[in-house]
Amino acid sequence: MKSAVILCPGLNRDRDMLYALETITGRKPATVWHTDTDIPDVDLIVIPGGFSYGDYLRCGAIAARSPVLQTVIERAAKGVHVLGVCNGFQILTEAGLLPGALMRNAGLKFICKEVQLKTVNARTAFSNAFQEGEVWRCPIAHHDGNYFADAETLKAIEDNGQVVFRYADGQNPNGSLNDIAGIVNTRGNVLGMMPHPENLIEGLQGGSDGRKLFESLVGQLVA
Repeated sequence: MKSAVILCPGLNRDRDMLYALETITGRKPATVWHTDTDIPDVDLIVIPGGFSYGDYLRCGAIAARSPVLQTVIERAAKGVHVLGVCNGFQILTEAGLLPGALMRNAGLKFICKEVQLKTVNARTAFSNAFQEGEVWRCPIAHHDGNYFADAETLKAIEDNGQVVFRYADGQNPNGSLNDIAGIVNTRGNVLGMMPHPENLIEGLQGGSDGRKLFESLVGQLVA
């Protein structure tokens, strides 16, 4: 599986993501700077976490208007798979690739800890290695992870099966509506999620629960 990781000023999880992708796919990902307008021919484009452009204006708002994002939007429209984690999720919503918005955490504090996630849709390219209803561990680290959408949009997301991951067992850390931790677009090729699966892929990190997300993609995109 060929992949590319988008680099913006202020992102700080790019190395984590590059390591996870190379470790699991066996291929070194390409890196694409925010001012570039060309992305190599890849199966997966990833926007990692951090604080792009210092989170000025709104989280992800400036990055969503960087030159490379127009190319990401064009590739997504052609069916290329796109993964946005944490700030990457915020950028995807700001760019219009995913519905809703990420607001300040309900407690108005930065949260860095491990949570339990529940896979509620195991039929996507990002989740097929999980069992439906499977609960797994995943780290979070964010200040603006409170997922919000208006009532009509929220109903559509739920009715369409676009919610892929929820915070499990009453562990909603940020106030997200319906415990939403990750969603896909209607086509199913764009996933945004606040937790960091790339930080739990091997024993040295304390577990490998997050590995299944990347294995899902390898199984889907290489087959």
